[in-house]
Amino acid sequence: FNGFFEKGAFRAGAGIHVGWAIALRGGGLVAPAIRDSDLKPLPELMQALRDCVQRARIGRLRSSELTDPTVTVTSLGDRGADAVFGVIYPPQVAILGFGQIVERPWVVNGEVVPRPLLNLSLAADQRASDGHLGGRLLAAIDAQLLAPERL
Repeated sequence: FNGFFEKGAFRAGAGIHVGWAIALRGGGLVAPAIRDSDLKPLPELMQALRDCVQRARIGRLRSSELTDPTVTVTSLGDRGADAVFGVIYPPQVAILGFGQIVERPWVVNGEVVPRPLLNLSLAADQRASDGHLGGRLLAAIDAQLLAPERL
């Protein structure tokens, strides 16, 4: 899911360069890449995201940030949306959508207890992968989010 569908075939990205969907104040959307996102500790990644948002909204993004995202992440949780169903930006093959975190009833050891939950969605190009692998990716992300101290 980290790469491109070009010339009839999937080409894996050289690194994990996450495009973050950012709404612009004057309207529109841009998804600049944070290069090598998987190699950054969470505080550094969040600082890079804040920097991208600020620069995007004042029109100061670098052209390289706009040309090399290998996968995109979008979230409307801060806008109150429970779920997001993203649209893939070709030639990328996937977009992950995060909804808002809400407290909901959840069964734990046979008891209903409140838990913070969020909806995570994946839109993927079926030419590059299938639903089984998509499910495995979502399960892996779920496992990471359940252990935030490992992020």
